[in-house]
Amino acid sequence: MSSTRRRCFKPREREKVVNHSPRQKFKAVPNFEKEHWETIFSTKAEEEVSWFQPYPKTSMEFLELFDLPLSANIIDIGAGDSHFIELLLERGYQNVWAMDISAKAIERLQTRLGEKAKNVHWVVSDVTEFKPSVQFDFWHDRAAFHFLTTEEKISRYVDLAEDSIREAGYLILGTFSEDGPKKCSGLEIKQYSEASMSARFEVNFERIKCIQEDHTTPFNTVQNFLFCSFQRK
Repeated sequence: MSSTRRRCFKPREREKVVNHSPRQKFKAVPNFEKEHWETIFSTKAEEEVSWFQPYPKTSMEFLELFDLPLSANIIDIGAGDSHFIELLLERGYQNVWAMDISAKAIERLQTRLGEKAKNVHWVVSDVTEFKPSVQFDFWHDRAAFHFLTTEEKISRYVDLAEDSIREAGYLILGTFSEDGPKKCSGLEIKQYSEASMSARFEVNFERIKCIQEDHTTPFNTVQNFLFCSFQRK
């Protein structure tokens, strides 16, 4: 919600884009999901949410597996205020993107990064409405994809990944497994197995490997995750 990822109802408005700097693109996405995640990131510290990881071990292991050049375009979908982005910067990656539906989450991550924040491309958007200006070499999503529970939104995500990941680029997805929770942060999620996740992306991606792992939350509960890696055909 990742690196794993959130109350009132408002009428839908036309999407707005405000450029705060060459590396900042903020989109207004007034909808229920956005309101939910703005509330979460406005009221809870990072250690008070179930997806918190002081070090995103599995995400970093996938990154290291592919030995990307430092010039690679890397995006973290549902970045929240996770530590994956700062680890990318520490490793010297030069084209890092952080995308989240919550402006508050992005603001918190920018504050923690301090001066390093200027080295990140920031995007506030619902992922199903995201229109990237570049293609990516590495697309990372820990615990955002599984919040898409309708066929329409899932299909839009798959289409977006197909269009936005360059040939031979990599897609890393982490979701709750079929042994994991059925809800997160009070919202319904969609569980995946290796077979069901692979089937979603089989047309334009080759599966590399899938693993399951237990994530221990700050509340000492255990959530079983499925992580799968794919390469764009």
